[in-house]
Amino acid sequence: MKKIIGILGGMGPAATVDAMEKIIKHTPATCDQEHIPVIAVSFPEIPDRTTNILSDGESPLNKMLAALRILESAGAQCIIMPCNTAHYWYNELKAATKINFLNMIDITCNKIVNERINHVAILATTATVKSGLYQSRLEKENIKFVISDDIQQRCVMESILDYKGGDAGKAYFLLKGVISQLQSFGVEKFVMGCTEIPLILSRDGDVDRYIDATEELIKNAVEWCYIDEGCF
Repeated sequence: MKKIIGILGGMGPAATVDAMEKIIKHTPATCDQEHIPVIAVSFPEIPDRTTNILSDGESPLNKMLAALRILESAGAQCIIMPCNTAHYWYNELKAATKINFLNMIDITCNKIVNERINHVAILATTATVKSGLYQSRLEKENIKFVISDDIQQRCVMESILDYKGGDAGKAYFLLKGVISQLQSFGVEKFVMGCTEIPLILSRDGDVDRYIDATEELIKNAVEWCYIDEGCF
């Protein structure tokens, strides 16, 4: 029996689909039967993570734990959670299960460290930025980073919400404006630290300047699945 990836998803639904597509993309399969088994739980009703962190809204933890229990019962052997902001609760979730639970923040920061990238800009939700999920790790590694100022950050959030609401064109326009402004700081790479951002920027041809946190998470999960089979 092949190893099974479990996706704790729904935050948002399009990001969950993007994660599944990237699993297929990075799997060295030549036919249906060679692909990795995936169990996805997409619960869009999980309370908004940013609202909870910034405004003391309803906690999403209980519903994330419920999704985790479903994945456990279904036989998942490795959990991934394609939502950066949700990693605010990563420690509680990891402590609640014996299943391998990958951390996309750590995985993305590992890439930055291993590739000796010295200066990055963080594109993420306001909650991810305010909670310092990326900054705390990058500071430990002495890596320079830039975050948006208040006006720019409002544009980033509006872009994310516009995309979730179906206006991909406006979302792209807003986010590209912020990226153009942050370029003046001399950053080497932009961290796409929200799982909607790779979708917003999918029409951008200059992919080399971005680090896709979702893609790094998926590559790590696929490698975990094949590590005992000598495929990597």
